[in-house]
Amino acid sequence: MTEAKSHGLANQDVVETIDRLLRARSADATICPSEVARALVGEDGPWRAAMSQVRAVAAAMAQAGRLRVTRRGADVDAMSPGGPIRLGSSRRPPSRES
Repeated sequence: MTEAKSHGLANQDVVETIDRLLRARSADATICPSEVARALVGEDGPWRAAMSQVRAVAAAMAQAGRLRVTRRGADVDAMSPGGPIRLGSSRRPPSRES
């Protein structure tokens, strides 16, 4: 993953924040990308502006097998349109929902 910055955030900071937030939860829990953005920028900061970078970093992490990105329990590309996504540990077993 490159060290590109967007909105003053280094991609590595996004990776570390995703990892930290997931480690603080149970193995089967997920987080919202907005939680990551808020943790990086602050609740009162321009966290919405950081969302595209958080999604891009999450997509790269998922591509590398370090993260699962889901929508309604199904694996998806973090950059795909279609509604909210959740970020979860790659150790989490795949959903058995149909």
